[in-house]
Amino acid sequence: MTIYFWLGFLLLVFILLALDLGVFHKKDKAIPAKEALLWTGFWVFLALLFNVFIYFAYEYHWLGIGLHVGHNVGGKEAAIKYFTGYVVEKSLSLDNIFVIAMIFSYFRVPDKYQHRVLFWGILGALVMRGIMIYAGAALIDRFDWMIYVFGGLLIFTAIKMLLSKNEEIHPDDNPLVKLARKLYPVTGTYEGHHFFTKLNGRRAITPLFLVLLVIESTDVIFAVDSIPAIFAITTDPYIVFTSNVFAILGLRSLYFALAAMITKFRYLKISIVIVLIYVGIKMLISEMYHIPTLVSLFVIIFILGSGILASLKKN
Repeated sequence: MTIYFWLGFLLLVFILLALDLGVFHKKDKAIPAKEALLWTGFWVFLALLFNVFIYFAYEYHWLGIGLHVGHNVGGKEAAIKYFTGYVVEKSLSLDNIFVIAMIFSYFRVPDKYQHRVLFWGILGALVMRGIMIYAGAALIDRFDWMIYVFGGLLIFTAIKMLLSKNEEIHPDDNPLVKLARKLYPVTGTYEGHHFFTKLNGRRAITPLFLVLLVIESTDVIFAVDSIPAIFAITTDPYIVFTSNVFAILGLRSLYFALAAMITKFRYLKISIVIVLIYVGIKMLISEMYHIPTLVSLFVIIFILGSGILASLKKN
């Protein structure tokens, strides 16, 4: 019966996205930082409001949600797991902002087209992450040792991130970009906000479509890090998916709010590395010792807060 919760949530996301592109951002325009901050607050408010729904749905087990074999998840427990998962995914998505900024700079994407690219990029990301979350949950449910694989992957990613000096992107080496160039001619200039156009009577793609391909493929790489991280908080697919989706939905406005000053948060990357290591260790020791979700929430907020405060103090 919980299928109704899934369908209801997907319908909610569809309505929000339709209103976003079809009403509030129907015209192409650059998003000023002040407006982006307001939209960021709106998406955070929606995420927290949905957490209220999570509490009551799991507390009273509407349509049987939260009833598991050997352990029933109550409202308080579910709400804490959702919020912790949301914080983890939101913090890890901050690293996406660095890369998105580099991609837009590399392709010299006009400011007024950036929101539309991110809209379609995030729509694709939601589909891909849904598939990956389903696959991850199925693997953990079938193979108990997968939790150790995910934990090790997170620690490996953290170490790799820590050792990398300068982040660079090479779109021309991207397999999707190479394939697209083979299949279609590419226009030399942007054709408004269009991804496809006509060139000498043939169907062609614009540079904006190449940007979209790079963003989509980059998100897959980030998802390999972020999705295992949230499985350290909970393996409930509904909580994993909904918290992940709300973190991603607010990424566009967060980008426009922080893109201009993201380089000033010099210690934020170190904080993200420490969060990944902490979550990875939490997964590796989960069978020997269970760290309460509320403790993890405070630890993660403390790590991120320390990185942000240290960055602001340095500036």
